[in-house]
Amino acid sequence: KLLPLGQLADRYAELPMDQPIVIHCHHGGRSGRAVAFLQQQGFTNAVNLAGGIDAWARQIDKVMQVY
Repeated sequence: KLLPLGQLADRYAELPMDQPIVIHCHHGGRSGRAVAFLQQQGFTNAVNLAGGIDAWARQIDKVMQVY
């Protein structure tokens, strides 16, 4: 689900509290802030994709372009 950080405070109720949620962004900084916010709201299953999509591309899916 696409949920920009700027909209998270208004829309976090759209997310399931009973399922794992992996938050990601380009490098991991914004998604880290998003996870911290969600945890404050009671989400215990939210985790940050460390290093963001760039790290995923370098370590997991090397076909992806890194910007």
